[in-house]
Formats: sequence, structure tokens, C-alpha cells
Amino acid sequence: MNLVATDVAIIGAGTAGLAAYRAATAGGKRAILIEGGPYGTTCARVGCMPSKLLIAAADAAHAPARWDEFGLRLDGTVRIDGPAVMARVKRERDRFVGFVLDGVDAIPAPNRIRGHARFIDDRTLQVDDHTAVSFGSAVIATGSSPSIAPFLRGVGDRLLVSDDVFTWNDLPRSIAIFGPGVIGLELGQALHRLGVRVLMFGRDCHVGPLSDPAVRAYATRAFAAEFALDPDADVRAIERTADAVTLRFGGPDGAERTDTVDYVIAATGRAPNVQALGLENTTLALDASGVPLHDRRTLQCGAHGIFIAGDATHDRPLLHEATDEGHIAGANAARFPGIEAGFRRTPLGIVFTDPQLALAGTRHADLAPGTFVTGAVSFERQGRSRMMLRNLGLLHVYAEIATGRIAGAEMIGPDAEHLAHLLAWAIQSEMTVARALTMPFYHPVVEEGLRTALRHAQERLHAAGLPAAA
Repeated sequence: MNLVATDVAIIGAGTAGLAAYRAATAGGKRAILIEGGPYGTTCARVGCMPSKLLIAAADAAHAPARWDEFGLRLDGTVRIDGPAVMARVKRERDRFVGFVLDGVDAIPAPNRIRGHARFIDDRTLQVDDHTAVSFGSAVIATGSSPSIAPFLRGVGDRLLVSDDVFTWNDLPRSIAIFGPGVIGLELGQALHRLGVRVLMFGRDCHVGPLSDPAVRAYATRAFAAEFALDPDADVRAIERTADAVTLRFGGPDGAERTDTVDYVIAATGRAPNVQALGLENTTLALDASGVPLHDRRTLQCGAHGIFIAGDATHDRPLLHEATDEGHIAGANAARFPGIEAGFRRTPLGIVFTDPQLALAGTRHADLAPGTFVTGAVSFERQGRSRMMLRNLGLLHVYAEIATGRIAGAEMIGPDAEHLAHLLAWAIQSEMTVARALTMPFYHPVVEEGLRTALRHAQERLHAAGLPAAA
């Protein structure tokens, strides 16, 4: 058994772990990075990058669907070459992974340990059966993995998770996706537009990350008009057959229907990778999911010298959040026991569907009733959106009655990724609706829709009693 001592032990070499390593070493401490799986972040290998590559192919394949209304005529048909689509996705994915691997290779070899780490106690880790690591402080940055609902497990080798999509050499003919969340919607619409027959099933009418009932209802109608989506499905049976999966479910009229697909994708969320860490051997307090209780400003677990960052926190599973959390956790691990609260950015989330979904700031569900007004705009009549034949969408902006500040927004619409960034910047700057309306808006642009929503919010603020000068 090798014995190693370090100032900071970091478990996991993904986005958060690499950020923690950089912060800890910048703090003047020796850090060791421990990784039991392949190097390369979730984002690069099976998340952000390969999914957007697949979506880009789907968007290109779907573009001719609008040509007829533009007055354009296509002689012949667009043929989707599944093997070629997946070859490009994997080729470009590997390129992005390569950039991450270059960064890992730059870390001195003595500071990298391969193997799965388990806590022996509050100050010691064991890596497989070959190395014991004693540490002054530690960072848990073990990421997350797709979770599978128990009722799907009987599908056997016809059951996939989102990670599996990026190992395909060709596209399937048909697929059923359980979970119309961020991952399910992105993959489902992309596969549909690439010629795969898609059935999507949800529960309790949840669609994407949306919590605003009106925006969520609009999104449900928009996606259900394109492919088979039931956000509150009555699935009665799932059976693995010879080379397929047979599903029995209730239709809109209540009558039972039967359908057969090649595969089932479980897109029912991700779970933090903490179960195999031996946390029961520590004195850390854990929540119901087994995640150490921690302060999200410092990422410290209780009063210990153990910190947690990235998807393992079960908080905001996004790359930019993992980077920030890794930096905060690594810096605090280096300065422990003297720790500092880190800077946390305004929440920002984007779903790369068409139309896109996005959230900025405080969600509708998290605002206290009676403390805010909603400014709304439909993109169905918005000038620039209609010009591009992308005029589907609804934007809700929430403003605080007491201060006039923009509190948050939820939306579905064209270029929502850009509108959400503008709103997140405004919220983080504590901008009022009135101040936002003094900003420049060009013509004709989609951003004019945002101005319409802000004007509507300002009218409602004044009606609620906010002074006209505010």
C-alpha cells in the first residue's frame, strides 16, 4: 500500500475537480487529483458538447421544412445519413475531450492518482487497494450519473441513458423517451428532426425546467405539435420483446394504446455520485440523497475541512456553476480553516430546443405571491420572429413591486439563449425595469420582444403602486 500525504485531496477530475485543483494550487498548497473513470468532463464527453452537435445536425435537417412558406422550392429530398451524422458528433466530441485531456496532462504526474477513492475517516482516503491518502482538506467533485426509474429496468439491454446516445454508430428507427426535462427534450426533438420516430412520456405535466404555469403550458403545446409528447402519461406496461420494446399506455381519450419502439431512453434525471465514497465512515451529516450537508456560499460540509462542488452538490448541474463551485471549494480547501464565501452568479439556464427554453434569476415558483408583477410578450406577432418564421414563444419577466427591480424570467422563444443572458446580466446588476427600458434596442431584432415585456411589467408596477419615477 502506497502512503501519500497532501494538503488538498480532490476526488474527481471533471469540470469542478479541475477548477478546484487550479484554485488550490494557486493558493500555494499541494493538491492531488484522484479519478477513477476516464478523464474528460461530463460536458465534453456526454453532455453539453455532443448533445449540441446532434442538435446542430437536427436543425440543419429541419431547415427545409420552412422553405415552402418562404417561397423556396427543393428539387428532390433531404436524405439523413445516420452513420455520417453520428460520425461527426463523435469526431467533434473527441476533439473537445482532447482539449480537456491536454489540461489534465499538464498536471504533474505525481499529483494525479488513478482509482476510486473512499473515505476511511475524516482525514484519510483509500484509492482502490493501492494507495492511502492523508489530507489536510478535501474536495468532493465526483459529478453525477443518469438515474433510472425502477419501472424501466425490465427493458434490459433495450434500455439506454442519455450517455449511450453518443456511442451510437447509426440512428435507430424509433425510440421512447421517459422524462421531458432538459435532456429529454433536447435529445427527443433532435432525434425526431433526424428522422427517428419519437414517443415522449412525462409525469405531473413537467416540461423542461419551467415552473411558470402559462409558459410551461405554451411549451407543452409547442412540442406536442411536433412530436408525440404526453406530459402526464398513463403508462400501463413496458415489455421487452424479441428485438424491441412494447408499451401500453392510455391515450388522450382514455383508451389503451399499444406501440413498439427499438429502444427506451431513461431521461428521468441525474443522481450525485456519492454512494460509493464511504461517507458513512466520516462524521459528515448527509441529506436524504446521501449528499453531505453544505453551505452553498462556501461549499464547506459542516465545520469540516471537506468541501463539495459541481454536480455532486445536487444543486445547479451546469458547467458554469461547476466551474465557480470548484474554484470556491478549492480556494477554501487551500485556506482552511479560514474560509470565505464565494461569489455566486445569478441563476441562468438554457434548453437548446427549437424554440429554446430559458430561465434567468428567480423562478416563478420561488417568488412570493403578491410581491411581484409579470410582464409578458408573445413572439407570435413579434416582427423579427415572424420574418424568420420562428414566431413561436412566450416570455414572462417578473419584477419586484417594492423596488421595481427585475427579479427573474421564464421563457420559450426564438434566441431565448441571448434574451436570458441580457436578463441575467440585468438582474445581477440589480437593474430596475425602468432602467432596463433606457437601454438601446435596435430595430428589427428579437430583443424588441423583451422591451415589450418590460413595458408591460412597468405598466403593472405603476398599477400596483410603484412611483412613476421608479
